[in-house]
Amino acid sequence: MNKIIISCAVTGSIHTPSMSPYLPVTGAEIAAQAVGAAEAGAAILHLHARDPVTGRPSSDPAHWAGFLGAIKPCGAVVNMTTGGSAVMTLAQRLAAPMQAAPEMCSLNMGTMNFALYPMVARVKDWLHDWEKPFLEGTDDLVFKNTPRDIAHVLHEMGTLRGARFEFECYDIGHLTMLKHFVDRGAVTGPLYIQFVFGVLGGMAAEPDTLVLLKRTADRLFGDGYQFSVLAAGRMQIAMATMAAAMGGHVRVGLEDNLYLSKGVLAKSNAEQVRLIRGIVERLGREVASPDDARAMLALKGAGAVAF
Repeated sequence: MNKIIISCAVTGSIHTPSMSPYLPVTGAEIAAQAVGAAEAGAAILHLHARDPVTGRPSSDPAHWAGFLGAIKPCGAVVNMTTGGSAVMTLAQRLAAPMQAAPEMCSLNMGTMNFALYPMVARVKDWLHDWEKPFLEGTDDLVFKNTPRDIAHVLHEMGTLRGARFEFECYDIGHLTMLKHFVDRGAVTGPLYIQFVFGVLGGMAAEPDTLVLLKRTADRLFGDGYQFSVLAAGRMQIAMATMAAAMGGHVRVGLEDNLYLSKGVLAKSNAEQVRLIRGIVERLGREVASPDDARAMLALKGAGAVAF
């Protein structure tokens, strides 16, 4: 498969606003950066919401409404998180996706430690008073995604609302859990699996691990899946490049990495999209359009969403 899907994670819960002045927080900022990423070549936009006043990750449908409608005309596939933040309840995480009924949702495939506290040593100035205590407290934070939670998301977003999923796998056991749901008949192909690297509590961003994941997914799912790679932090572009060379898809964006190169902050999500686009095209891959992605992933189409 020569066409490659570039996804862009525009903003999110992994990084905090004070770590970069370019991370979008308000609805207008998120919309502008999402549209810019789409214009640069991102076929899929992976989205979170934030409280525009406090900067906290938000599950409030009103905060989502501040940018979903503004993004839709750009034509890219909207992929709403169902992960939200590890401190949200599942009901909170699903409030906006259930209302908006997007074409795609992310779905985390297992419970895990989600340890962000090493970031504290790298930040000197804090924009909001909640940021440092929150990060420090992640040495005792469990991101809950039980089989019951997963089944609930599949039913609410897939069966009832027709969304398809970006299955986020932070560890090799998450592939086994996905196979379990395939065997139960709760998940049907084509599968779109996101291999997630770089979060302490999950897999480190190491080439050998990516090779193992690809080999395992081949054994479990045969030709019924496609994979993408994201690496949180400095290995973002290196791991994405390896994925592209292996025939996979890629995800970049300021949710996962705030930098364009060592010591150089990315001024927009579009900068990261343009960077990886140039690399994958030099590898001989053709960048997929949003409609290409819809066809490849059997999405319901932008006309079937509720925003």
